[in-house]
Amino acid sequence: MAATLIASDAACPAQALPARSIDPLVREFAYCAGRLSAEMEHQWLLSDPASDRTAVQRRAMLSLLEAASPPDQGRDLLHLRISAKFAHADLLRRASFDPDPESANRARLRAEVELAHCLALILS
Repeated sequence: MAATLIASDAACPAQALPARSIDPLVREFAYCAGRLSAEMEHQWLLSDPASDRTAVQRRAMLSLLEAASPPDQGRDLLHLRISAKFAHADLLRRASFDPDPESANRARLRAEVELAHCLALILS
């Protein structure tokens, strides 16, 4: 049970919310830009040729984020991107290197779900 809570907590970016209210869709774009950055860097680490495709997806997400973002929220959105990147990188690290196969599988599945959500935003 504790491992499940830890795995689900790591997938959620830090919730220290910025002072200004951020549109929920813009917030998702920021989270997804961070997740895609982590995914791409993890693929680089593993010499995965899919990193080229992920780079294209990341650029598309950044374009959505830029188009939908109010100019005065840049710092807050960067904070969300970085938080999501670190959370997703932790999932990927555990998925690839955790010696406990069950924990590694949970992390892998969670990372896949989070990434699929982000890719659906690009495709819709």
